[in-house]
Amino acid sequence: MTQTVQAYAAMEAGQTLVPYEYQLPELGAHQVDIEVLHCGICHSDLSMLNNDWGFSAYPLVAGHEVIGRIKAKGDHVTNLELGDTVGLGWQAGYCMACSECMGGHHNTCPSVEMTIVGRHGGFASHVRAEAPAVLKLPEGLDAAKAGPLLCGGITVFAPILEHVSPTDEVAVVGIGGLGHLAIQFLNKWGCEVTAVTRSSDKASQAQALGAHHVITPQQLASGEAGLGRFKMVLSTVNVAMDWAGILETLAPRGRIHSVGAVDAPLELPIFPLIMGERSVGASPVGSPDAITTMLQFAARHGIAAQTEHFPMASVNEALAHLKSGKARYRVVLDA
Repeated sequence: MTQTVQAYAAMEAGQTLVPYEYQLPELGAHQVDIEVLHCGICHSDLSMLNNDWGFSAYPLVAGHEVIGRIKAKGDHVTNLELGDTVGLGWQAGYCMACSECMGGHHNTCPSVEMTIVGRHGGFASHVRAEAPAVLKLPEGLDAAKAGPLLCGGITVFAPILEHVSPTDEVAVVGIGGLGHLAIQFLNKWGCEVTAVTRSSDKASQAQALGAHHVITPQQLASGEAGLGRFKMVLSTVNVAMDWAGILETLAPRGRIHSVGAVDAPLELPIFPLIMGERSVGASPVGSPDAITTMLQFAARHGIAAQTEHFPMASVNEALAHLKSGKARYRVVLDA
């Protein structure tokens, strides 16, 4: 059986989204169709709609922070049932045979399928994905607010899971869609959290989210907030920073970790890296197992995105609100 999808698509780069109908082919044995209930809007959606990264294909239906119900499933799908409330993020399928997949690192599978690259996403009535990339929501999560966890949430949670221990001191650069989730995760992880922001009006918001200290980027890079202090500086921004100055704030074996898509190269001196055994890294979202852990952690500790909601039919208004920089802190479309 085929599925007719009602969606909103950009027909060319930078254009206003318009109603768009298309047919999904016969369902594959390992695939599921999700009836979309809510879909978060991420800055990556804006980048894809504008072809900022050079690989968008049109018509393009964006949306990769999907919460919905399983409407149909293939014959070989065993991990999901019809009617399950589920989430789908940036990645929609994996080869399930390479060393990365077999080692549990599906998010770095060389054949990974992206939800809005080469296929249509969640600004729609339905979206299709491979079953291993679709996760059932645990009890206790508000489905209306859970979508941003599937991209923004896992993007910051994955490096915490891999590199941060409870009681570590961690600085979060940027208190926006990613940073406001990182602060909540780190606080409940048991860390001492420093929020780094240029916006004076965000200081009280960061503290309410769980930050113990709030400083400016200048205070961080100058060492005014302390040298040799942080086990991780987690950067969520897409602008160049004084990385050499920030490097000096790291404790031995500390790490600068960027999840912001910064265009400019990171210029760093080698000796502070060598002498302190410090490191620099970055990462894309997370594996299905990491996402499941994050969802369970969020449910247990009451962690949620702060969201603003628009009806799906107001997608262009919602995109404009996000682009204006006024969103606090994630925008969600409701079916």
